[in-house]
Amino acid sequence: MVYSAPLLSEKKDLDHRINHIVHHLKPSTPLHLLDLKALTRKSKEFKSLFRGTVMYAVKCNPSKEVIRTIAKAGIKTFDAASIEEIRNIRKWVPGAKIHFMHTVKSRESIREAYFDHAVRVFVLDTADELRKIIHETDLAPDLDLYVRLALPKNKEASTDFSAKFGASPEKAVQLLQEARLVSARLGIMFHPGSQSKNPDVFRKGIAVAADVIRKSGVKVESIDVGGGFPVQYPGQTLASLSDYISTIHKAIDDYGLSALDLYCEPGRALVAEAGKLIVRVELRKGNTLYLNDGVYGGLVEAAKHQGGFIYPVRLIGKQSDEAGDGSLIPYRFCGPTCDSIDMMPGPFLLPAEISEGDWIEVGLTGAYSSSCRTNFNGFGKYQTVILDGSPCGKA
Repeated sequence: MVYSAPLLSEKKDLDHRINHIVHHLKPSTPLHLLDLKALTRKSKEFKSLFRGTVMYAVKCNPSKEVIRTIAKAGIKTFDAASIEEIRNIRKWVPGAKIHFMHTVKSRESIREAYFDHAVRVFVLDTADELRKIIHETDLAPDLDLYVRLALPKNKEASTDFSAKFGASPEKAVQLLQEARLVSARLGIMFHPGSQSKNPDVFRKGIAVAADVIRKSGVKVESIDVGGGFPVQYPGQTLASLSDYISTIHKAIDDYGLSALDLYCEPGRALVAEAGKLIVRVELRKGNTLYLNDGVYGGLVEAAKHQGGFIYPVRLIGKQSDEAGDGSLIPYRFCGPTCDSIDMMPGPFLLPAEISEGDWIEVGLTGAYSSSCRTNFNGFGKYQTVILDGSPCGKA
């Protein structure tokens, strides 16, 4: 079933537009809202600030509307982690440049990416993966290979990616030397970790990369500083995006890497602000709200074991000053499944007068909220509305 939002005057407040959509649709399943104008603004902001190539990390939100909107805004390089993502990018943005960024790829995926989708950029963190790439591309002479570097644990990130991926600096030196022999172009990369709360982590990563390059003694053409640019969730105080990027630029210059092609790969920071999720209250127990969506659906990152993100929330159709004395009180959320880990501690601040049947808008859900959905317990159904009026839906 397809749903579409009515075109309303741009001068009207976004909250009023969303209220109109919700009261018109009266959704009984979770409703994703995607604001393509917000996505366009953020894409252009990244491009204007970052002096290198901005590359979108597709896993955060792999929808066709997101991919095409980002490309239209001028970002036409994509970080793909699977052959399915590569197929979709090539279909939706035929001229895109695709980096196959997963360090552990199946042989079939490598071969299809190279021969069927013109992918030339591959990332590795072991000698075994290097040999797979060489073999499955039939000793191709035009490979653009990146060695992924593991960094020391980043305690200020919500997820430390170096715990799973990346070579130690010592091994990275050897991999650069080996990859240089079969690379038309050679690069080094790292990822500081998702939602990195301190810009200095990028400087530290660049310093390690510069040392590895120096010790390898080989020519390196490019450096990718990864993603991890954070989003300002409630209760957090973070540096601005421009501060993060200026820290990267200064470190690149300070460590003598300004001649290298520079890449970054934002995901969350590009798409989070473009998404909102509408959920319905099915029951209230004191200050616990039982919703029709939860950690197996669009609120995965609000789970305690996933970092316990606190999203901005709003009661649809009601302002805080309409709720009794105007005060907001803290709630925790429970999802619809029968699993007891399907709980979100919050606290989520909402009006005191809230009850079954009310809809809640959850902000900053453009990243991971839709891509991590499951059908666990049969609660996988949802709807989608594009806020510019273009229809998109799933029932």
